[in-house]
Amino acid sequence: MPEADCTLAIDLGTGMCRAVIFDGAGTQVGIGQREWSHPELPDAPGSQVFETERNWPLVISCVSEALARSGIAPGRIAAVSSTAMREGMVLYDAAGAEIWACPNVDSRASVEVGELVASGEAERIYRRGGDWVAITSPARFLWIQRHQPDIWERIAHVGMLSDWVLTRLSGAYVTDATCGSSSDLFDLAERTWSPDSIALLGLDPRVFPPVVEPGTVVGAVTEAAAEQTGLRAGTLVVAGGADTQLALLGIGVAQPDRFSIVGGSFWQATVVLDRPLIDPEMRLRTLCHVRPGQWMIEGIGFYPGLTMRWFRDAFCDAEVERAAREGRDAYGLMEEAAAAVPVGSNGIVPIFSNLMNAKHWVHASPSFLGFDVGHPERSGRRECIRAIEESAAYVARGHLRIIEDLTGHIFEEAVFTGGASKGSLWPQIVADVLGVPVRIPVVRESTSLGAAMCAGVGAGLYPDLDEAARRIVRFERTVDPEMAAHIQYDDLYERWAAVYGRQLEIAEAGLLPPLWRAAGT
Repeated sequence: MPEADCTLAIDLGTGMCRAVIFDGAGTQVGIGQREWSHPELPDAPGSQVFETERNWPLVISCVSEALARSGIAPGRIAAVSSTAMREGMVLYDAAGAEIWACPNVDSRASVEVGELVASGEAERIYRRGGDWVAITSPARFLWIQRHQPDIWERIAHVGMLSDWVLTRLSGAYVTDATCGSSSDLFDLAERTWSPDSIALLGLDPRVFPPVVEPGTVVGAVTEAAAEQTGLRAGTLVVAGGADTQLALLGIGVAQPDRFSIVGGSFWQATVVLDRPLIDPEMRLRTLCHVRPGQWMIEGIGFYPGLTMRWFRDAFCDAEVERAAREGRDAYGLMEEAAAAVPVGSNGIVPIFSNLMNAKHWVHASPSFLGFDVGHPERSGRRECIRAIEESAAYVARGHLRIIEDLTGHIFEEAVFTGGASKGSLWPQIVADVLGVPVRIPVVRESTSLGAAMCAGVGAGLYPDLDEAARRIVRFERTVDPEMAAHIQYDDLYERWAAVYGRQLEIAEAGLLPPLWRAAGT
């Protein structure tokens, strides 16, 4: 049997799933990925369903593709771990069948959120668990109890989405502190389930799995899972964790007071803490980080990656066709076109994600404002592409301001990772809007790399997560801000914030549908 010197990370994002194989030096040797979406139930407005029976075959195909592309034998995979979007959960019956599942932005439980807010329990949960109830487990469980009592009675196991992969592979029911804390049923200071929050729901505490730390071996790939995936039976299965926290691990951010942006389907603006700091104004969220004694606070920007994907699919057929013809990336071609557009996108104001406000989280109706119909040559597709990128950077800047206010720390640089950091234009816009140098890691799929580090620790390839980061994490370049552009963005940010506020009033009045509205908002 060949030496087991590689690790496999399975990553469940909001817009896609992927499987990535890394060697012991952290070099990506194979990847498979599939886009997916999460349908709404016709009788449950705001709902989104994570379709386990449809999505598991997609995960399997990602694993098969990663193995095929790597050219390595399955026996070289020492361990597999998982990471996923936070908040989403999977419920099982006593036989282990999946009976209910949702992704992170399921917001069907509006009435139940309102009741938790009115009773004061929402604030008490926030003080314990660090997150608001709009898209977390407490209100969802109450919704199930009220609307699907047959499901409620059958709940025997509760898991988060990253846990679902571990269960599918090994049969074990377990969660880790990073993803488990996104349930909003944790006591953050204790890094485990909160008896008070669970008692509020009337659930049997025994349905909640044991909590372990990332890098803990939880089982091994079963014969059935091996037959499905092509992995070797007996391959170690290791706890990974939540996508943002593992992305921070994958860029070596485990020390307090380092500002980072994870740019994927969502954008997370984050800082690691050595204490469970909870925003007294209930705007941002706090979760457990990858090591005991560490937490992170973050502001979430909705859908920058998905917005760019929408624009690609709706308006960029030429770039998609050219990319296929020339073997290039459509997003790279889109950025090439947008790079010729000046700061401010020739006056186009992008209205997409709002700053996070957990206790009243709603976004304006997605739109572009300020087209110059008299000059189509300077007011078209390429301006919109740049405007999408500027809008994400504006939201990151707003979150940075809140984090600096909460922590009392002024950040002199940022780390930028995820799919959005792959090009040249978006990192430059982020640096210019923030006004600080932005460091770009070599491995942009840092969430998957963080999961692979966890797998490597479980397999004994690294003694601990700190050493894994020291051996693996490298930075490709630093993007310095252009100060003339930053001065322009000072004014453009304030203009964008003012215009966004007016547009939000239109959505709040019900005249246009919001990009997204949290349950109970």
